[in-house]
Amino acid sequence: MSTSSFDLIAIGGGSGGLACAQRAAEYGAKAVVIESGRLGGTCVNVGCVPKKVMWNAASIATALDDAAHYGFAVTRHDHDWLALKQKRDAYIERLNGIYARNLAAKSIEQIRGRARFLDARTVEVDGRRLTAEHIVIATGGRPMIPDLPGAEDGITSDGFFELERRPRRVAVVGSGYIACELAGAFHELGSAVEIFVRKTHLLNQFDAMLGAALMRELRAQGIVIHEQFVPAELQPDEDGAHALRAQDGRRACGFDSVLWAIGRSPNVAGLGLGEAGVRMDALGFVATDEYQDTNVPGIHAIGDVTGRAPLTPVAIAAGRRLSDRLFGRMPGRKLDYGLIPTVVFTHPPIGTVGLTELEARAAHGDAVKIYVSSFVGMHNAITERKPRTEMKLVCVGSDEHIVGCHVIGAGADEMLQGFAVAVRMGATKRDFDDTIAIHPTSAEELVTMR
Repeated sequence: MSTSSFDLIAIGGGSGGLACAQRAAEYGAKAVVIESGRLGGTCVNVGCVPKKVMWNAASIATALDDAAHYGFAVTRHDHDWLALKQKRDAYIERLNGIYARNLAAKSIEQIRGRARFLDARTVEVDGRRLTAEHIVIATGGRPMIPDLPGAEDGITSDGFFELERRPRRVAVVGSGYIACELAGAFHELGSAVEIFVRKTHLLNQFDAMLGAALMRELRAQGIVIHEQFVPAELQPDEDGAHALRAQDGRRACGFDSVLWAIGRSPNVAGLGLGEAGVRMDALGFVATDEYQDTNVPGIHAIGDVTGRAPLTPVAIAAGRRLSDRLFGRMPGRKLDYGLIPTVVFTHPPIGTVGLTELEARAAHGDAVKIYVSSFVGMHNAITERKPRTEMKLVCVGSDEHIVGCHVIGAGADEMLQGFAVAVRMGATKRDFDDTIAIHPTSAEELVTMR
C-alpha cells in the first residue's frame, strides 16, 4: 500500500479544519483535508448558517405582526416551510462549492472518506495511507440523543433542518441556546411550542438576567415552558403523535415532533485515537493544552471536538493560530479563550461577552459593581407587543473595569461585536460614560447607565 506524505493533515472539513489547512498552505505547507460529509461542517450545513436563515424568516414573521401598528394593511398568511427549506438548501450547496474551490485554489488536496489513525503519524482513508509531521483533529461534535425508551422517535437539531413541513405541535427538550433558538423559529413560523427543562431556568451557563428575561419573553409570546421536567420515556400517542413522560409521572402529549436539544458529544467514533495514544477527558473530548496540543507530540485538536467554547469563530481562530505557530514562525501564537463574545439567536436575540455577575462575584467579591437597564425599545413603543430589553454591565475595582457585558433585546446580536472590542481592550465604566450616545437607539443605554 502506497503512502502519501504531507506537512499537515486536517481530519475534518469544518470551520476549524478548513481554516487551519488554508492558513498552513499560505505559509507553503503541503496540506490535505479529510472529510466524509459536506464541506463546512456543522456550522454551514446543520448549524449557524441554516439556523440564521430560519431566524431571519422568524424575524420577518414578527415584523409582519407589527406592521399594522405602523399603518400597513398587511395580512399574515401561512408560511411555506418547504419553499424556505429549498432556498436555504440551495444556498448551503453554493457554500459547499465555494469551500471546495477555495481548497483547490490553495492547492490543498481534499479526500472524501473517514480517517482512522494507524499510529501517531499515520492515518488511513478508504485504503489510502497518509502521513504527516502534524495531524489536526477537527471532527467537531454531534447532537446527543438521551438513553431513554422511545428516544429514537424524536429528532435532533440535525433533523430540524431535514423537516420538509412545519409540525403543528412541537416539544423541545433542553434549556441551552440550541433549544431556545429552534423553539423560537418553530413558534414564530406557526408551530405551537412547549419547552421542557430539567431545572427551573433557561440558558444556565449565561448570566442569570439573560435566562430569566428570555423565559419571560418566550412565555409572553405563548410558548409553554415546563420546569423540572426530567424525561423518562418518549411514548407513541394517538393518531401517530408523541407523548413525553417525566420521571415524576407527568405526561405531555399530542406532539407531531419532539426535538432533543440536550447537548453535543465529540465526534470521535472510529477515529482510532487509542492507536495514536491520544488522551481524552472524562466526557470523551480530546484533551488539549493552551496551544491546542494533545498529549502526543505532533497531534493537535481544535474546535468542538475539544469541548472548549464550541463556537465557529473560536474554531477558526484556533486553527489559524495553530498554523501560524507551526508553519508561520510564531512560536508563542495561541488563542486566548477569555472574553469570547457570542450571540443567541432567539426572539429577542441575546449578546454576551465576559464574566457573568455570579462569576465576577466569585472571583472578585465586594469589588464588583453592577449596572443594569430595563426598557421597552422604541420599535415597540407603538406596537401591541412590549418586549423588554435588559442590559447589564459587570464592573470590577475602583476604576470600574468592565469585565462583562450582557444584553437581551432587538439589535443585541449586532451591537455586541463593537462592545466586545471595547471590553477586550480593557474599557472602564468611565470610558463608556465618556462616549457620546447614538440617539435614538437601544445601544445608547450601554453608555448612559447610572
